[in-house]
Amino acid sequence: MATLPAAPLETIEQFGPHLSYPAGARLDTAEEPDRQVKTHCCFCGQQCGIQLKIKDNVVVGFEPWEDFPFNRGMLCPKGVRRYLQGAHPDRLLTAYERDAAAPGGFRPLNYQAAVERVASEINRIQSAHGADAFAVLSGASLTTEKTYLMGKFARMCLRTANIDYNGRLCMVSAGAANKKSFGIDRSANPWSDIPQAEVVLIAGSNVAECSPITTNYVWQARERGAKVIVVDPRITPIARTCDLFLPVKPGRDVALFNGILHLMIEQGWIDQEFIDRYTVGFERVAEHVRQWTPQRTAEVTGVTEKAIRQAAQWWGQAKTSFLLHARGIEHHSHGVQNVLSTINIVLATGRLGREGCGYGTITGQANGQGGREHGQKCDQLPGWRDIDNPEHRAYIAKIWQISPEELPGKGVDAYEIFRKIDRGEIRGLLSICFNPKVSLPDNNFIGRMLDKLDFYVAIDFFLNESARHANVVLPGSLQEEDEGVVTSAEGRVIKINKCVDPPGDAREDWRIIQDIAQALGRQRGFTFDSPRQIFDELRRASAGGVADYSGITYEKVERQMGVFWPCPSEDHPGTPRLFEPGSWNPVAQGNGPFYFADGKARFNVATYAPPAEDVDADYPLLLTTGRVVSHFLSGTQTRRIGPLVDQYPEPRVELHPQLAEQLGIADGDWTTVESRRGACTLRAQVVRTIRPDTVFVPYHWAGLKSINQVTIAAQDPISKIPEYKVCAVRVSRASSPPAYAGVFEPQQ
Repeated sequence: MATLPAAPLETIEQFGPHLSYPAGARLDTAEEPDRQVKTHCCFCGQQCGIQLKIKDNVVVGFEPWEDFPFNRGMLCPKGVRRYLQGAHPDRLLTAYERDAAAPGGFRPLNYQAAVERVASEINRIQSAHGADAFAVLSGASLTTEKTYLMGKFARMCLRTANIDYNGRLCMVSAGAANKKSFGIDRSANPWSDIPQAEVVLIAGSNVAECSPITTNYVWQARERGAKVIVVDPRITPIARTCDLFLPVKPGRDVALFNGILHLMIEQGWIDQEFIDRYTVGFERVAEHVRQWTPQRTAEVTGVTEKAIRQAAQWWGQAKTSFLLHARGIEHHSHGVQNVLSTINIVLATGRLGREGCGYGTITGQANGQGGREHGQKCDQLPGWRDIDNPEHRAYIAKIWQISPEELPGKGVDAYEIFRKIDRGEIRGLLSICFNPKVSLPDNNFIGRMLDKLDFYVAIDFFLNESARHANVVLPGSLQEEDEGVVTSAEGRVIKINKCVDPPGDAREDWRIIQDIAQALGRQRGFTFDSPRQIFDELRRASAGGVADYSGITYEKVERQMGVFWPCPSEDHPGTPRLFEPGSWNPVAQGNGPFYFADGKARFNVATYAPPAEDVDADYPLLLTTGRVVSHFLSGTQTRRIGPLVDQYPEPRVELHPQLAEQLGIADGDWTTVESRRGACTLRAQVVRTIRPDTVFVPYHWAGLKSINQVTIAAQDPISKIPEYKVCAVRVSRASSPPAYAGVFEPQQ
């Protein structure tokens, strides 16, 4: 049985410790394993191939999988150490229910009794307050089979409209902009096209730390003579080796790309033939960007005119190019506009649908791509179908053998679910593979809302910070304890292979969901015996949709080492490169390469607006947040892996020497970052790799170390993504150390 921390719940919540192996302790991997299983890393959207070594139903090590084409055996620090979490003493081995008198605030509960209590509470809440009073928050690191099942469970079993997922914090701005521009949401090219590009432009992506294997593709391009342009407020590791660095002021990306397009049009660095033949809307965009002269662009963005002109020239004159972006331009209250502005400079050059000419959105979570395709988003049905479209509703209803009228309508986004809790409209919540207490902005509000719920059930493999607010915790499965598919950043569907069985009373997540359905007496449609059966239904449900998986099978994925969707039939090879002439397209039906009826891409006017909260006399600095190489998202996993904690033990406040001198802060000083919502006191890290008007803090920690106490809950009006990348703060040398200093803090 897993032992919960002995400290009182409120103490653990306050300090938010990293829980890891004792110093120096490591799993013993010297023993000869029983077997090795080829599978994939559990962390980011690159989904690198890896071979896990198994001994006595425990993952004890790894070997490189050099044949897998994406990473060819290469792994980042997280991939190398991922296996260490499996036998962690914090692993949930039984169900728990809240009991204030028990150590840690919980007592063990028989699994079946726990499931029956969950079903009873769902029935009670929905009977008293209606079906929509119970909500579901799901995860983008789940296999695609599980994400499909979660959407079906919410809408068919619970009959609630209120389901969303933590991809809302990750990829939705890119998804919305891609859909507006191309009619499809997927990276347009495989990463193998990157080395063939003459110019690689990376916007808002700390590639070397957040997706390190992608760095190898960029470096291959550089070795072949490519120019590398990086847009970021910080000189990240990839920026240190680039040819042109554009240190954009946080929240001003639209202005920068509009200014680049202005120069491209002025100098004739556009492909007018492509624009006329394959796009619509260019004239309106060209008129809009006339106002973004180099002088005005420089004033707004903080990037010099010379650098802006150089970027426009290199990008505009190249014969081949590849643009990559990630959360740095997406985590904004105008994130969709940011992405549209990058797509406009790609469309203006016509560099799509051929080798070495591409556009890619770097997904953050393990299944960030597949997790947003098959129905766990609040507005979506499987196959990237629209929940408000009568034809789409009728098709899925037929697959599920219900009437279209039984399908709920569009729900609300993940953050709005918590506002509905505040208003008393949502009374119960089920979360799976989601840690909103750490990952959502203004997270003190989130903690209060979790406590306000009548009932909260969390499914996870560790007792994360959000689960500590739950009434019941059900022990779920690690990636290596189940099988299924996920879709990588490239759009490549790959196979996760089961390596070990879940320990103790832990269950595969899809079994837990079906057990709840059975306890509710609503098991129709939830009697799958395996992930393969779920996937076979998903294939039928996606057939004919934009995200068509109908021609993908487990065997085909294994044989081809991944299949790029769309793939409409079993004899179809998949679609590594979108928009190639003659490629399968069910929407345009031969009229053109893009996923609109006329086959043409859309230019969209990308309007500039300042951040939702800009600097003023009281809060004169900008805060931006992000990741570091050894940690992942809310840290539920990586804060429990000793070597990763050793590499980056605590969050720090990065600030420029000029700012540090002005504020009287030295490297290592306790430093307070304060916004209108909260404050966070951490040690300072004085660096020359950041703008003097900006501070940076990574967001992987909980409790008093969580920078999301400070961030703002402003959201993009289209994608509803929160504005993690910019808010107004003031920074000062702390008058005293924080409460956790000397308790959980590592030795200096």
